[in-house]
Amino acid sequence: MNRKYRKTVIAGNWKMNMLASTVKPFMEELKANMPKVRPCEVVLCAPAVIVPTLLKAGKDCKVAAGAQDVSKYEKGAYTGEVSASQLADIGVKYCIVGHSERREYHGEDDMLVNAKAKALLEKGIVPIICVGESLEQREKDLTLEYIAYQIKAALNGIDATQVRRCVIAYEPIWAIGTGRTASAQQAQEVCEHIRAVIRGIYGARPARAVSILYGGSMNAKNAAELLAMPDIDGGLIGGASLKPVDFAAIVAATDQE
Repeated sequence: MNRKYRKTVIAGNWKMNMLASTVKPFMEELKANMPKVRPCEVVLCAPAVIVPTLLKAGKDCKVAAGAQDVSKYEKGAYTGEVSASQLADIGVKYCIVGHSERREYHGEDDMLVNAKAKALLEKGIVPIICVGESLEQREKDLTLEYIAYQIKAALNGIDATQVRRCVIAYEPIWAIGTGRTASAQQAQEVCEHIRAVIRGIYGARPARAVSILYGGSMNAKNAAELLAMPDIDGGLIGGASLKPVDFAAIVAATDQE
């Protein structure tokens, strides 16, 4: 991590878990286990129906509220969709776009991810843009080329000022929810490559300002090693974000010089 140039972010992704009634006790337990000095930005991305409860409960714990998805549309006859304006209006600060589960289960492509990222930036919300390769792509040595394409597509039409406000999350699909984790060196290789791709588009200063997270089964045991890598600026945490003690331990692991 390099705090001199960019923010360290630990973002939890609750996915389709938790209830509004369980948020307050969760936050109380999380606060009790958090480091006294907060070494990073802490975010929890909740299902849309829970976000208002999280916003209220998160204030005392100094946790930013995030959403898990957004519509590319501003408003209109799009039943079931939630717009960036609606998220911004209630105080959402971050939003995940392009998560592998959205891509796989809902057919979201890179152009849609790009449109959603732009919609968020327009309303002052930080997009957490997810990229990652499948096991087949890794085994065929296509990882770096595929990740480069995803980054270029996701950032198409986003200017240098806006890109500084983006967060990129590298989530190897083969390591999500499988218990498998890329080694720290494998994760660093891809995160370094992501920064190099951004540098090629925007130059050195914007590239070093972008926070890049690792999102492949980071947990309390492996967080310190992963976060010690120079181009890993935090984590997008799945299962461990549902356990207050484990999530707090990951936050504490960011306190490295």
